[in-house]
Amino acid sequence: MKSQSKASLSKLITDFLDHCEVGKNQSPRTLTNYHHYLSRFQEWAGDIDVSKISLDTIQKYRLHLNRLGSLSIKTQNYHIIALRAFLKYLAKNDIASLAAEKIELSKIPARTVEYLTREELERIFQEPDTANIRGLRDIAIMETLYSTGLRVSELASLNRAQVDLQRREFMVRGKGRKPRIVFLSEKAASIIQSYLAQRTDNFEPVFLSHSRGKKGSIADITLSEKHRLTTVSIENLVRKYSRQAGIIKKVTPHVLRHSFATELLINGADIRSVQEMLGHASITTTQIYTHLTNRRLREVHEKFHK
Repeated sequence: MKSQSKASLSKLITDFLDHCEVGKNQSPRTLTNYHHYLSRFQEWAGDIDVSKISLDTIQKYRLHLNRLGSLSIKTQNYHIIALRAFLKYLAKNDIASLAAEKIELSKIPARTVEYLTREELERIFQEPDTANIRGLRDIAIMETLYSTGLRVSELASLNRAQVDLQRREFMVRGKGRKPRIVFLSEKAASIIQSYLAQRTDNFEPVFLSHSRGKKGSIADITLSEKHRLTTVSIENLVRKYSRQAGIIKKVTPHVLRHSFATELLINGADIRSVQEMLGHASITTTQIYTHLTNRRLREVHEKFHK
């Protein structure tokens, strides 16, 4: 028999977040998301006794989220996923409440992905002005994103000691802080080396923020400070060069990651290997690419369609 806790909802949410941080060692981003989603539930439900949370409560909350008008079905599901994680925590600690397994997520349309063709990639990669250190950094960033399939947060957190340019491989920790090995192309490794050779600092980050000097040459570029380049700055520079190249698609660092995976599959890589290189916990996530690159269906079409 589960015991009924007299602790307030706000106190239990705080305890849950502490458990996620210390007990499960979850990432700061996950903690921030859980806090945001559960705070919205608390704001709506008030300091409800958790033993009173029912399927009817959840249904009314979902209607509330949907009627806000600003949340996609996917985002609404993120709120419910956080709530289910909280309820699982309560159950594990013998605190009476609704069983998380009773809550189902809304169905959403199958995901599709945007990716770039080789011709589009080459157009974008020609845009940075490598006569200055910022342009050299920017092409290094985009080549690295495409070469490795890194998430933008993983790329922004790279340190020089971490990246082996001789072996052209290194370890990163992705979602859930799971380690994986990623590989650099010869071209990407060479460009990173060229960029680092222009640096006169000994700061740890691979990619730094730079400020422009009066003339704009490499010699006239100075370090703004030992600031690591942010994910937002990386997203902005990818968007800037795609627009300069005349690409109509909305290009983000994640589109370069999609392009990395798509290129591998088109050239015959097996989906399990691609899953490992992307750091996907589930093969289902990787399968979003297969409708773009189904070699078997192409072979059937070429064989039987005359």
